[in-house]
Amino acid sequence: MKGSSGPLLRQLSGGEGWRSTSRRWVSSSSTNKYYCTVEGGGDSLSERNLKQMEGLNMYGNDNGGLVTRKRVMVAVDQTPHSKHAMMWALTHVTNKGDLLTLLHIIPHCPSGSEGLSGPDSCSPYLARTLGSLCKASRPEVEVEALVIQGPKLATVINQVKKLEVSVLVLGQKRPSPLANCFCGSSSSEEFVEQCIDNVDCLTIGVRKQSKGVGGYLINTRWQKNFWLLA
Repeated sequence: MKGSSGPLLRQLSGGEGWRSTSRRWVSSSSTNKYYCTVEGGGDSLSERNLKQMEGLNMYGNDNGGLVTRKRVMVAVDQTPHSKHAMMWALTHVTNKGDLLTLLHIIPHCPSGSEGLSGPDSCSPYLARTLGSLCKASRPEVEVEALVIQGPKLATVINQVKKLEVSVLVLGQKRPSPLANCFCGSSSSEEFVEQCIDNVDCLTIGVRKQSKGVGGYLINTRWQKNFWLLA
């Protein structure tokens, strides 16, 4: 998807506006790198005191001009729908110069243990691999990978505030009618809905449609099952 992501984000935010408050940027000399940081928790939110214009902060550059950039966060794991959401965010939400943060939340694993879900669940390997994929796909977008142990919802809320994220993107898997009849909503779907309702930024749930249908179903606080063909 070429061009600015602004019109799409304004549409998905229901016309109520979305804000970028990120002030945490890597050096422009690092355009060919991505960053992987392992953390155990987050800090409190610093005060937001930069002016905002139509959802984007304005920054001065070395030539005295103004540039607009935003931070987009994607919660990633080893599932296919997580990767679909990451690629959708990369192609539909980020613009040149934006920062894409891949947040991999892992459970507490005993030393030397790979966990029940395999090695990806307890190591930064997955985040590094996905970061490399994003950087190869769009070199003009800064990519950062964070690996954090903790409860999923609380960690997402904390990191969105700490990093002053503009847009959070979450993958949603296609529902199984049979499973819904007997089990109700899955824990992953409940997590996405909780993020949409509680996270303090524009939060987008992305579900890739089947090959026969094409496109994506998008969910936000203001739009439900919005069909995006592109």
